[in-house]
Amino acid sequence: MKTIAVMQPYFFPYGGYYRLMAAADVFVILDCVQFPRRGRVHRSALPGDGRWITLPLDPAPRNSRISDMRLAPDAAERLRLQLRKLPVQMRRDTLLRRRVADLLDNPSGALVPFLAQSLTIVANALDLPCQFVRSSDLNLLQSLGAQERIIEIVRRHGGTHYINSPGGRALYDVAAFQRAGIELNFLPDYEGAHASFLSAVFEAEAARLRDDVVAGCNLPTMAAEDVSKWRVGVEKACPERRGGP
Repeated sequence: MKTIAVMQPYFFPYGGYYRLMAAADVFVILDCVQFPRRGRVHRSALPGDGRWITLPLDPAPRNSRISDMRLAPDAAERLRLQLRKLPVQMRRDTLLRRRVADLLDNPSGALVPFLAQSLTIVANALDLPCQFVRSSDLNLLQSLGAQERIIEIVRRHGGTHYINSPGGRALYDVAAFQRAGIELNFLPDYEGAHASFLSAVFEAEAARLRDDVVAGCNLPTMAAEDVSKWRVGVEKACPERRGGP
């Protein structure tokens, strides 16, 4: 049994995102798709409605892939000003906080390695021992549809199971995964305390953050008919918060 998770790399997202790392053997950073300009790849939510910290990026064509994006030359200075919006002081009194603060002090170069480092720092601190890889390294056909792309990624990494966030129920066809020899599972809804994980890093201890992340990682198997029932009434999936990549 080998479980694969596939997700766009988010910039210190909500706590539920990290459950994929707890549930998967391999976490595939989905960076071969178009960069979502209003998404969470370069934006981290703060407590309160409509408050964000946004990574400064170099201008790029609208159809650029996530893997093409680069941090702006003056990203460090501009990000430092934004970090003043954090509701807590950026303490460096634990290993996790020091590593996060050091990362935020030095944003430079390509976007994906920076985001991958942020994910790895948290996974290591919370003892989530998954392997991180990038989808752009697979040289997938650009003609693949969204679901076909995920199935091919799981196949390439020898996966027998695919684990997705709860909103992905509206995006995927269980039967298609079954035909490919892959068991499709979804995490339950996130009911934890950390809608703003960046703030939480400087507020809560790593042990409490880990407890919050792993609390909802039971992985019930969804039958095709169950997914169909869930889809009833769903008009639009929201992958930027809880859905698929």
